[in-house]
Amino acid sequence: MSTDRTMRAANTDGPHMDRLLARWAERDWLRALDVAFADFLRREVPDAPPLLILAAALASHQLGRGHACLDLEATLKDPTFALSLPPEGADTAETDAPPHPAEVLDGLTLRDWQAALAHPALVGQGVGDTPLVLVGPRLYLRRYWRYEQAVRAGIDARSACSEALQAALPIAAMRPVLERLFPPARTLGQTADWQKLACALAARSAFSIITGGPGTGKTTAVVQLLALLQSLALLEPPPGRPARPLRIRLAAPTGKAAARLNESIAAAVAGLPLADLANGEAVRAAIPVTVSTLHRLLGSRPDTRRLRHHAGNPLALDVLVIDEASMVDLEMMAAVLDALPAHARLVLLGDKDQLASVEAGAVLGELCGRAREGHYTPSTRDWLERATGEQIPADLVDPDGTALDQSVVMLRHSHRFSADSGIGQLAEAVNAGDSVKVRDLWTRGHADLALVALHGTEDAAFRSLIIEGAATSPIDPKPDAVDGHARTAAPSPRHGYRHYLDTLRDGQPARDADASAYDAWARDVLQAHGRFQCLCALRRGPWGVEGLNLRIAGLLHDADLIPADSGWYLGRPVLVTRNDYGLGLMNGDIGIALLRPAPGDRDRTLRVAFPAGDGRDGIKWILPSRLQAVETVYALTVHKSQGSEFGHAALVLPETLSPILTRELLYTGITRARAHLTLVRPGGDEVLEQAVQRRVSRASGLMGDG
Repeated sequence: MSTDRTMRAANTDGPHMDRLLARWAERDWLRALDVAFADFLRREVPDAPPLLILAAALASHQLGRGHACLDLEATLKDPTFALSLPPEGADTAETDAPPHPAEVLDGLTLRDWQAALAHPALVGQGVGDTPLVLVGPRLYLRRYWRYEQAVRAGIDARSACSEALQAALPIAAMRPVLERLFPPARTLGQTADWQKLACALAARSAFSIITGGPGTGKTTAVVQLLALLQSLALLEPPPGRPARPLRIRLAAPTGKAAARLNESIAAAVAGLPLADLANGEAVRAAIPVTVSTLHRLLGSRPDTRRLRHHAGNPLALDVLVIDEASMVDLEMMAAVLDALPAHARLVLLGDKDQLASVEAGAVLGELCGRAREGHYTPSTRDWLERATGEQIPADLVDPDGTALDQSVVMLRHSHRFSADSGIGQLAEAVNAGDSVKVRDLWTRGHADLALVALHGTEDAAFRSLIIEGAATSPIDPKPDAVDGHARTAAPSPRHGYRHYLDTLRDGQPARDADASAYDAWARDVLQAHGRFQCLCALRRGPWGVEGLNLRIAGLLHDADLIPADSGWYLGRPVLVTRNDYGLGLMNGDIGIALLRPAPGDRDRTLRVAFPAGDGRDGIKWILPSRLQAVETVYALTVHKSQGSEFGHAALVLPETLSPILTRELLYTGITRARAHLTLVRPGGDEVLEQAVQRRVSRASGLMGDG
């Protein structure tokens, strides 16, 4: 065994630490950037303790995993999961493998590590300009400590304005508008109209969050909020100001999310019930339907972090709405708050239970940590009841509720999943961490749930699922199941990839067909492809994106459904992995390679068809040679699937538990399915049950004492 394996951080000198970090980087356990940062600190301050250099490298590494800082205490308790080292797919059993982080940190105490960080040239408590900031057990790179401080200060300042805004709102004018926007209606079991309450709560707040699961009506609620605000602006302007519509901007963190919101918001605005409202059509015309990415809104520039809009050059707007806010990272949220004028409202929309941004920070999830329990003060309850006529349940009232609590509302009724929906119940059970209910749901014969319990990578059940959409069934069926089998047969088909490939083959236009026929064919193929999607947690390994894409392509090729299993071929589905503004393609867009004649030429050439993403039915035809950042997408990570929906989603778990596999990832994958969900479980019950118990725990001080 290598002598490196006997090293301990507490007695490792500088050169040994440098070599250790270099070896971790060679194995991709650390990024080159992490080691370069540690090397820079070592050169600048040669007497820096090795434990400080180690902590600096790990803090940088944590940023790459979405953490705002390094939690020293959590790292010492469980280095494997706190650091996600080694990465997925790494073989730690090799004789020349570097020592595992758990070995290196063995015997180290929090007090010893904090003592080693007491180096004023490199580590401060916030004041000054040291590259690292230590707050209790949390070690930050200074830039991210500043982002965190700025976000919390900005939100606190806006939340504190709610009382003044509330006092200025004319309830006598506001309530009739709300009654027209929300005609009386109750779904069975619904105790209050939470969309109506969300509108009122956001109208009285300079900062507000509307959160809720899929199908709870977040987009509808915010459009009604904008109608309310514009109606009041036109009919009841603030004292001393002329009546004018508010300047409203709509934004989303990614191009794909912006395109989706662009499509849905136009329909929502057109459907607003404004006929009986004074100036109703003027209100409708004053609600924008164009959505921008946050980067474009703030004026990002190539090769620099500096933005055109900031505190010195604020955005020219009165209301900013950000959709899919769970995907907004800490740095971007700080930039948004910095660029907002002091009088402007900020409204965040998103699902607090979804996966957070790939970048550092889980801002929405942290801000909504108390949303389910409400914590509305009696004064907030009384005002909402006067403004809306709705009754706030008593268990959501808390005399000690914070200012932030009064700015957050959770939509609680799903219009997508009915009360008896297996998908809806499974998502709820996963969110609650109820592994007993999760296990039991597979035995109840829900028509929209199925399970594939695999035994080896060549299992025929997996082939059947991928090609036909068929699925075998849950574990230990209940005695009342039909013929001894759980009732998993769906009333509508569970499509597999054969469906879109049959649509491709059977619907291909004649060689001399016009462009509209080829566009219609492409739309049909893309829609058919959206009926089924294989989702997974990991990128590497046999059950990650890389292994599954190769395997699925081989299965389809063996079944004579595609002409090749690599390179460019007819029917290849591809995912755009980087925004390409020149082609009008956004990170996350999916296209399919089809044969189409070039203008004026009868010979068909391979082109990739993408939805135009403009809210209409247009198709973009792109030559493969022009696509610089795409990958095959038979399998898609759950992270990349955020915001998308599929008729039938097959969620593939890995064989062993990974730090990536959490309750939030399961919930996000489950709720990508509109009609059918199949869980592929190659690792037995334990992996699923442990994942249900594990939450994303991103190191942060946003809601703490820092």
